[in-house]
Parts: sequence; structure tokens; C-alpha cells
Amino acid sequence: MTTATLAFIGGGNMASSLIGGLIQDGYDPAHLIVSEPDGEKRRFLAERYGICALAENEEAQRRAEVVLLCVKPQVAKSVCRALGQASPKPAPLTISIMAGIRERDLQHWLDDARPLVRAMPNTPAMIQAGAIVLHASPEVTPDQRNLAETILRAGGLTRWVPEEGLLDVATAVSGSGPAYFFLLMEALEKAAVALGLDEENARLLSIQTALGAARMAVESEGSPETLRAQVTSPGGTTEQALEVFQAGGFEPLVLQAVQAAHRRSQELSQLLGEDA
Repeated sequence: MTTATLAFIGGGNMASSLIGGLIQDGYDPAHLIVSEPDGEKRRFLAERYGICALAENEEAQRRAEVVLLCVKPQVAKSVCRALGQASPKPAPLTISIMAGIRERDLQHWLDDARPLVRAMPNTPAMIQAGAIVLHASPEVTPDQRNLAETILRAGGLTRWVPEEGLLDVATAVSGSGPAYFFLLMEALEKAAVALGLDEENARLLSIQTALGAARMAVESEGSPETLRAQVTSPGGTTEQALEVFQAGGFEPLVLQAVQAAHRRSQELSQLLGEDA
């Protein structure tokens, strides 16, 4: 694994999860730095992971070869402008995991044409089971792409997209997607209770069924469509349930939901950007 020094700007849940995943994968804590204004959180991160925890973002950037922007999107402009004013030359590879902040705004605030990777992780990345979609600016070299991917694999699956706009699609599918599955599990649990099952069994059965289906989809060479057909016996219970879903417009409804999330992702990028 690389020995590049990484600076996490912001010590929130996602940064903490990536730091923990990297160390679990064998990354040397001596090459990990986090900057965090909250003194209590700073002490916690230093003690838990054995890493260097600083109060100043600019000092963390100065010591690092790779900078990971992990602050809330609402403070992105002020944080990035301060980092840009203190940027070393050459500028370090910068990875943004801030949702909705476009490359052009980041480059403008950072005041240089940095090698920049935008990453769209989802919440399961906090347990190293995420889906993380990446896009690289033209300044990013092949080696830097490999380095960014190596770092972010600490949070789960990584996939590249050729156009930055596709990150809005990834936001609608995988970024918001865990909530879609939670909604289905919630609905299954309520249906089971309504039919007489106790709450504990209803919950455990819905969760374990979702887990098992996801594992089958990951481990099987067949598509979800093929797997669905394999568990749907003609005239059986599954077929009856699926016919109700389809009669209710299940697939068009999913499309409408993802389209709505996609539109909102685009709107938020405009609201949070330089033009706002």
C-alpha cells in the first residue's frame, strides 16, 4: 500500500470511517493526519486511531501529499478559499467527498488548477460496505487516479464515471439508495405485523431477507432479473406478490423517484456553488 501522507480536512463520520478502514487495510497511522476544530473530537480521533490531529486545516494541508475534503458542503467555500490561499506548490492531489460541490467551484475557491477527484460515497461506506463513485479532473494523472481509488476502497466498492454530471445520477441511485431499501424493509416489516407476526421476528426476517438477497446478487454471475426469475415459481406465492407490484406501477414509480432525486442533486449543486 502507498505511504503517501493523507490529510483529512474535517473529522466527521465519513472521515473517521475512511481512516478506520485504511488502518484496518494496513495503512500506517503515521501517514494519516486529520484537522478538526472541535477539540474533543480531535482528541478522540488521535486516541482512537493513533494519528496526528490538528486544529488548523492549512497546517494539515502543508504536511500532506493528498488532501481529502470532508467538511459539510455549507462551509466548503470558506474552507477551500483558506486552503487555496495557503496552497503549496505543486498543489496536492485533492479528493472531495462533499456532496453537490462541483469541480469548477472547487477549483475556483482553491485558486488553482489542482488535480481534483470528486467522490460520491453513500452511508454504508461508514461500515466499509459503501458504493463510491469517482470522477477525475483533467489534471489528475493515472498514478493519482490509482492512488485515489486505493484510498477510497477503504470505504467499499469504487467505480469511475467519465463525466462529472453522472455523479448526480450516482447520487440518485447509490447515494440516496440505502433509504429506498430501508423503506422496503420498513414496509415488509409493517406488512408482516399486520398479518400477525410479532415485531421482533418481522424486523429480523425483513432485514435478513434483504441481506441474503444482496449477497446472492453480489456473489452470483446472474443479473437481478435472472435471480428474480429463479425464485419465482409459476403460480406460486412470489409470482402473486410480483404481479401486485407490477400492477401498481412499481418500476415506473422507481424511475420517477430516482429522477426526482437526480433533479434535486442538480439543484443543490447550483445552490451550493459559486453562482449561489
